Amino acid sequence: MARTFKIATYNVNSIRSRLPLVIDWLKKEKPHVLCMQETKVPDDQFPREAFQGLGYRVIFKGTKGGSGVAIASLEEPQQVSFGLDGEEVLDEDRLICCMVSGIWIVNTYVPQGQSPDSPMFAYKLKWYDKLLDFFRRRFSPEDPLIWCGDLNVAPEPIDVHNPKRLMGHVCFRPEVWEKFERMKEWGLVDLFRLHHPGEPGHYTFFDYRVPKALERGLGWRVDHILATRSLAQRCKGCWIDLEPRKAPKPSDHTPLVAEFDLPEG
Repeated sequence: MARTFKIATYNVNSIRSRLPLVIDWLKKEKPHVLCMQETKVPDDQFPREAFQGLGYRVIFKGTKGGSGVAIASLEEPQQVSFGLDGEEVLDEDRLICCMVSGIWIVNTYVPQGQSPDSPMFAYKLKWYDKLLDFFRRRFSPEDPLIWCGDLNVAPEPIDVHNPKRLMGHVCFRPEVWEKFERMKEWGLVDLFRLHHPGEPGHYTFFDYRVPKALERGLGWRVDHILATRSLAQRCKGCWIDLEPRKAPKPSDHTPLVAEFDLPEG
């Protein structure tokens, strides 16, 4: 016997602004786990009651106007930690790690990088290095593990609407591709590409500043769900849900969902 496990990642771009949209989506899709980024809310103001009303436990870390990450789960998350540990605790509001249903989940909001000549871009590359070190120290590629979030990288030309014009952007350039590839080489599989190999035109982010970006298909695939190989073999589907991006007052991102057949017990 197998059981279904459904997980989604969603950059909500302010959980308080997007709360009705998120709650409606949870009611409709009923994922076991929802990983959120850019919640932009201090911990004492996080709207936990709205999630609890649907039967979700929710863990979070954030500051006003800052980054912010959260995980809503139908099961109580175990072994919860925040930030990149090691010699220093780094960016607690950009990473949550926990275990749900025997699966390690790492939800990240990778720094965007601002511009290639900005100190923030150098920080982004360093952040990826620290993240890889985090994985090497904490986990094994044989572990059942999901890494997801707004990873601020479009890994292939088919992951942006105009690769020639966008080449060199902080989310679409060789230095970032190399960091993302090193994460995969550690032992992770891009689940969307597993199920949609070579298919262009699938995007999770549509910039507010671009008129009718969604309608015109002017997007980026920068939100991802990856899994270790043993778990990826059990993934029966991965898809982008564009409906929340079509709603009134949407986030500029939209949910990415993956579903697995797991053994009972």
